[in-house]
Amino acid sequence: MKIPALLSLPHCAVEIPLWLKERIVLKQNEIVDSVDRGSEEVFCAMPVFSVIKAKWSRLVVDLNRKPDSFGKKGVVARTDYQGREIYLAAGYPGKDEIEKLVQTYYNPFHEEILRALANPAVEALFDCHSLEGTGPSDAPDTGEKRRDIILSNNGDYKGRVDAKRGYITCSVERLALIKKAFHNQGFSVAINSPYRGGFITQHYGKQLMTRGKFAVQIEMNQDLILSSGRNVLNNEKIKSVQERVLSAMTEIF
Repeated sequence: MKIPALLSLPHCAVEIPLWLKERIVLKQNEIVDSVDRGSEEVFCAMPVFSVIKAKWSRLVVDLNRKPDSFGKKGVVARTDYQGREIYLAAGYPGKDEIEKLVQTYYNPFHEEILRALANPAVEALFDCHSLEGTGPSDAPDTGEKRRDIILSNNGDYKGRVDAKRGYITCSVERLALIKKAFHNQGFSVAINSPYRGGFITQHYGKQLMTRGKFAVQIEMNQDLILSSGRNVLNNEKIKSVQERVLSAMTEIF
């Protein structure tokens, strides 16, 4: 039986088109640093959900940014979360190329989300990510240890409306129930810290709330699924985390 929720994974892919990769200064292991490691292995292996996942690296286009956002962390980023320059000195795409990248690699993903959310049976959108166990140099929580699960609804640290941000994508009461479901599976949980939800959660969540539905961003701590002391995915840990996440998500519905 399908659970009436859509999962999106905008940062799970590593592939970069050859024509663009030739202009990127990062080495392959540095490119992999921008992948939400373990997110596909955990979230895509739960057949009770409908899933939409990225096919291309976030270094091509960042699917979790506004299509017209620019700057070092815009839709086509200039630097990664380690603060490293992504492109060769003269390699960063110009305006016309960025528009082409958006049209070719960004728009199809979001069109797929729109089609899925048009289904009346879909009650929620969970935008699924993973993050490093300690905040990297270009993150808002540099050097800080992170919780197992971070839930975001564009609000404050209790899930309430933040006047500066204007709206939430999931009610405080529902977010509390989601937090409790993950707590019940032994996860430590933070609300809107260090992230409050990206473009996908904000954009689609605002629309869903008007229809009595909701959107939440989920960040999974990569320490849960990596071998101790090594930057390698651990299949046994992945299976355990997947089972616990599935139990939590089932409890929500």
